[in-house]
Amino acid sequence: MPHGSLSLPARLCLLAWDAAHPAADGSAHRPGLVRAGALVELARRGLLTDEDGIATPVDLDASSGDAVLDGLLELVRESCPHPWRTWVTLRTRVTFDAVREQLVAEGYLRAEKRRVLGVFPSVEYALERVAVVDVLREETRQILRGPLPAAEISERDAAVAALVAAAGLLGAGTPDQRAEELTERAGASTPGLGRILREVSTALATGPAVATSP
Repeated sequence: MPHGSLSLPARLCLLAWDAAHPAADGSAHRPGLVRAGALVELARRGLLTDEDGIATPVDLDASSGDAVLDGLLELVRESCPHPWRTWVTLRTRVTFDAVREQLVAEGYLRAEKRRVLGVFPSVEYALERVAVVDVLREETRQILRGPLPAAEISERDAAVAALVAAAGLLGAGTPDQRAEELTERAGASTPGLGRILREVSTALATGPAVATSP
């Protein structure tokens, strides 16, 4: 995928963004999906690990160098232990808002200040790099439905696609076999990541339904 420097939660935020129905509060843009991406990214980087189904920081002093990921890591450290599925839904706006502001700073989103009823200040967000997001969506569709063997897909792209499939984005459903192949590929070189990805995917699949982006 292009712009490989984008983290998993940033990619997922862009993939889920509904350009036709922008929302100032982000409710249409799947905060749970963005949180799931952040959890998987932290696990991929070796900063969170699975301890009997509990998301557990590996090191109390380590950091990722990414403000969004480090914010979530700090939240996990300061909270009571929770399973992965709980973290997909617990205080998700913290992560979503941080990713959104990060994307504004990097020029992928645009923040537009408005006044509700001409009095109350508000901020709406819109896609700035529409063409980039269109490419991301098309390449993700190809991973989900195309003929390319899972073994030839990068582990990061496989993780993104597996989470997109679990959330039901990008139209028609992904066959279970393909979703499982992508999950296995995503965790090929990270011990325990396959299990973590399955846990957060289950949480996404059973969460509240939200209209998909075109």
